[in-house]
Amino acid sequence: MIIMKVFFFIFLITTASSLFAAPLEGGYALAPRPTASAEEKAQAYMNARLLVIEAARKYEGTPYRYGGLSTSGLDCSGLLVLSFRDALNVSIPRSASGLYTWVVRIPIERAQPGDFVFFRTANNNNITHVGLYLGNRRFIHAASEGSVTGVIYSSLDEQYYVRTFAGAGRAFPEAPAGFTANSSTGSGNQGNRQVNTGTQGSGGNNSSDFRLVVGAAFAPTFNSFKESNNIIRGFTSQLCFGAETSSSGLQFSFGIEVRPEYDGSLGVFRLPVTLSLGIYDKYRIFAGPVLSFGDASLSVNGEKREYTGGTSWLGIVGVSYEPFTFRIKGNSFSPYIEAAWQSYYPVESDFIFAADFSASFRVSAGLKWKIQIW
Repeated sequence: MIIMKVFFFIFLITTASSLFAAPLEGGYALAPRPTASAEEKAQAYMNARLLVIEAARKYEGTPYRYGGLSTSGLDCSGLLVLSFRDALNVSIPRSASGLYTWVVRIPIERAQPGDFVFFRTANNNNITHVGLYLGNRRFIHAASEGSVTGVIYSSLDEQYYVRTFAGAGRAFPEAPAGFTANSSTGSGNQGNRQVNTGTQGSGGNNSSDFRLVVGAAFAPTFNSFKESNNIIRGFTSQLCFGAETSSSGLQFSFGIEVRPEYDGSLGVFRLPVTLSLGIYDKYRIFAGPVLSFGDASLSVNGEKREYTGGTSWLGIVGVSYEPFTFRIKGNSFSPYIEAAWQSYYPVESDFIFAADFSASFRVSAGLKWKIQIW
């Protein structure tokens, strides 16, 4: 029952988080600094758009396969998911309908290279197909129907797409007119090879390999001890400062966190200070010293079982997972799940597995906020 309630809580967080949408203003390596000028931000967003387009083009000729997410086969949303992941290490919704809900919808007249185009190809009102817009009314997509299937280039002026077109959407902030990319579409696929920004140079890239972030997090912790009547064990929080880099080809993050915690089962307040290492902004390991305040004890069969060792130079070791990130006006939010091992040991010489394991192990699920400061 406890496990079911924990998963239900995580489900609620995930569902609520999915209501937040594009545009992607921050939270990835190429995102501009919050203090960047309007021109630097426009250039950075256009660079991100062009990288996504180039990533999509590398899959040209890949065969269509429903549910496919590799070079052996792709479906329409799979092409966009891989393109954003390859170019920016960003996770986006997996289905065409999910993407339609996620983006900022715009008139096709305002569509810019790197935006999305959507279609209703079935005999209902559902969004069933999506492509990546290149400019000049052309787009790249993974087609499942027609004389040629797989990842190809098409035009919005083709009769089939005129009839099924449902709208356009934006994943990145709109670029000013001076930064609008021009796409030479030509009459064949070779004509789709050039996409140029209105402003040349690398001004938006110099800071993309390294950035500093600050953040905070809060999560309830859950009880694994069957004799406890409380599902919520306490809480854990974080104040974070870190650096992120993608210069090595992988996206790494390094951080230091102050983690005020309260453990109601043991009756203690803890103050861990941890160092952490993350990869792809999803997986993180952390460890560090802890100060523990209070006498740690559990009620076992009606008797108090005491623990020691809460204050330690290696008082906590743990891992966390952030399944996805959503962004609002430069702020990044991530639901996360965390498991940690705490340095508590029974005073008695005997060993009671359920109680002693519960004293040392905690699991939590909550929400993390982060913003780039440089």
